[in-house]
Amino acid sequence: MIVRCISWLRSHYGMVRKSFCALLALLVVGDLLVPRHHPHFLGDEIPGFWALFGFLACALIIIASKWLGHAWLFRPEDYYDAKGKE
Repeated sequence: MIVRCISWLRSHYGMVRKSFCALLALLVVGDLLVPRHHPHFLGDEIPGFWALFGFLACALIIIASKWLGHAWLFRPEDYYDAKGKE
């Protein structure tokens, strides 16, 4: 079931990407329409701030995770074979 869903998403990548971009635009426009009675943080006053903040935080987490994986977790393909030959 999930394999068919993923293959469908991959085969319709352009449509899926446009749909998510349209959804993001609708959320930002919806954020402009919500009244701000008592903003508690600076970001509450700026329209679309939390959407941008969330996107940048997510991108930073992905970049840091990839860097950590390449710097610390990944090992050569013969890593365990080389240990056994010593």
